[in-house]
Amino acid sequence: MTTVYVPRDTTALALEADAVAERLQTGAAHRGQPVDLVRNGSRGLFWLEPLVEVDTPDGRMAYGPVTPDDVPGLLDAGMLGGQPDHPLCQGLTESIPYLRDQQRLTFARTGVIDPVSLEDYRASGGWQGLEEALAMTPEAIVAAVTESGLRGRGGAAFPAGTKWRTVLEADPERPGSHWSGQKFIACNADEGDAGTFADRMLMEGDPYCLIEGMVIAGLAVGATRGFIYLRSEYPNAAGILNEALQRAESAGYLGDSVCGSGRAFHLSVRLGAGAYICGEETSMLDSLEGKRGMVRVKPPLPAHRGLFGQPTVINNVLTLASVPFILREGARSYADYGMGRSRGTQPFQLAGNISRGGLVELAFGVTLRTLLEDFGGGTASGARMRAVQVGGPLGSYLPESHWDEPMDYEGFSEVGGMIGHGGIVVFDESVDMAAQARFAMHFCEDESCGKCTPCRIGAVRGVEVIDRIIANQERDANLTLLDDLCETMEQGSLCAMGGMTPNPVRSALQHFPEDFQRPAPTAHAGGG
Repeated sequence: MTTVYVPRDTTALALEADAVAERLQTGAAHRGQPVDLVRNGSRGLFWLEPLVEVDTPDGRMAYGPVTPDDVPGLLDAGMLGGQPDHPLCQGLTESIPYLRDQQRLTFARTGVIDPVSLEDYRASGGWQGLEEALAMTPEAIVAAVTESGLRGRGGAAFPAGTKWRTVLEADPERPGSHWSGQKFIACNADEGDAGTFADRMLMEGDPYCLIEGMVIAGLAVGATRGFIYLRSEYPNAAGILNEALQRAESAGYLGDSVCGSGRAFHLSVRLGAGAYICGEETSMLDSLEGKRGMVRVKPPLPAHRGLFGQPTVINNVLTLASVPFILREGARSYADYGMGRSRGTQPFQLAGNISRGGLVELAFGVTLRTLLEDFGGGTASGARMRAVQVGGPLGSYLPESHWDEPMDYEGFSEVGGMIGHGGIVVFDESVDMAAQARFAMHFCEDESCGKCTPCRIGAVRGVEVIDRIIANQERDANLTLLDDLCETMEQGSLCAMGGMTPNPVRSALQHFPEDFQRPAPTAHAGGG
């Protein structure tokens, strides 16, 4: 029986993947060629979704983008035999240049396996990192993560090993608390930046990788309980994660005795309530505790007093999902990728006005131009690219003069860039950068938790000042006022929400000043 793969990833589902799967199964049965249908994750080649793959002796043959109406013609053309004579045939999947030219470590299995199959996960190297960790001391696990150079992939880029060591050495005893003596692992899966989808793609395509990383983190710091804080806008990911958690627990990878070791780790999913600010780690903790998500003053750091006042490791999905590779292959194998203090790989996400949107995992040091042109294929509109925003809605807008800079944390920041979560949003020459600067302030106004004045009030005043600049009302005075306001927000805000909102505003002013220099309205004399 021929094995056929149809993704169950959210992007593919939005493009009628379920209907494609149903047509394939019924159409093949009618032709007397029943298939073994596997609902895999996405490969991340979103412009080809739904991407249907067929097992052949030479490897998987890819067809895409496939609509339900394409299915009869594909079957008639011999798709189940891997025949390439159809316009939608993309050749062998692993030979598609977009995929072939990547360096997939964290996403090696995503789109390859059945996401909830424990057998598939084990057969592709899953749980080997956990087995290694179970034979190591907590100190040795932390040392391996430290040696790998792994840094937080959620945006802050803080060294993961340093954070883990702090929690390992922290005293969890806080008498009188229900959670006294407990440590926690909290996974921040509140992926709210526009143009980002890597967390979702991994959770939907390889959930056991995240689960394994969190169990290893628990072993490393002495935590026996973990939470995945998942944004409520990801219902498909929630369903896949919960099914994977149930299967992992039934198989002994979670529970009171992980793999029969006598060491406990319990893990569950908690849904957010749609607040962007809960992507900030302390706001997330408040939300996990059942409170309104608001930024906490630091210190104390969450590593000392985090969830329910106990020492807590807070890492992003991609950070924790990188850990199984490090434990399985060794710290040096991971550190061999990248440059400077930026080790390993970064899953970049191409979105916006881009011809070939999707996920590209490459070692740090790649340039924006390579991502935009070699992988992205330029704009979807066919117009010239004018600006690129990297690192989410708080990232700077970069002109073409900065597209050849190597992308590593330190070097990229020197030219005003921010890698953040790896989201890349492309704008063509029709973009109004003054409007984009206004959007940054308006976004902060909408999403501020309201706790600190620079963010809560500053964003409102920022919108008003930019509106006056666009209307050419006392432009020079208002430009000076906007600069002062940005400095106040940057220096006085409690968290990155207000502190980084000036980045897109200032970059738009610096690199695209002409969009703020509209002529004053012309006065028309009346006649009688």
